[in-house]
Amino acid sequence: MADVNFKPAPMSSLRPDAGASDAGGGEPPAPPYDLIELLFFAYRDFTSDPDTVLSEYGFGRAHHRVLHFVNRNPGMRVTDLLAILKITKQSLGRVLKQLVDEGFVMQEPGPVDRRERLLFATPKGMELARRLTDLQSRRIARALAALPEESAAVARQFLYEMIDVDQRKDVLRLIAGERR
Repeated sequence: MADVNFKPAPMSSLRPDAGASDAGGGEPPAPPYDLIELLFFAYRDFTSDPDTVLSEYGFGRAHHRVLHFVNRNPGMRVTDLLAILKITKQSLGRVLKQLVDEGFVMQEPGPVDRRERLLFATPKGMELARRLTDLQSRRIARALAALPEESAAVARQFLYEMIDVDQRKDVLRLIAGERR
């Protein structure tokens, strides 16, 4: 197989308005296909290592997302998890049932409202979550190591700006570990 050398495009060509006519009129700016496709490929590879591990358990990406957020937020309510993942109750129920039945997650009733379900990763779930996070952390570390020192802050800002404006405060609170 021939070597494929990727030379990043100059930063000016990565702007959404790159290629726009300076004459003011004319054609609309070209879509940033390079960024769109780089995001597709980055996501593909970011999830590929965990996908391999998850397949050992008969799990998929939905299991990974549930386990990740439950592990990071012990005592999380099912309703909060639904809001984060933006999936149907039915989809979450199927995935959660499998994680509970196989001993990765446990549910407890709420202390005030017994109908409320609070989620916790079991030691088995914490170990799997750590294993998956380690794989993704190594990929992120390799990518950042190839960039200038201040790039981690730029990458965080870029990803933050990709989030819908009305969701940003909730995302920051979640990342900071604040309870709702």
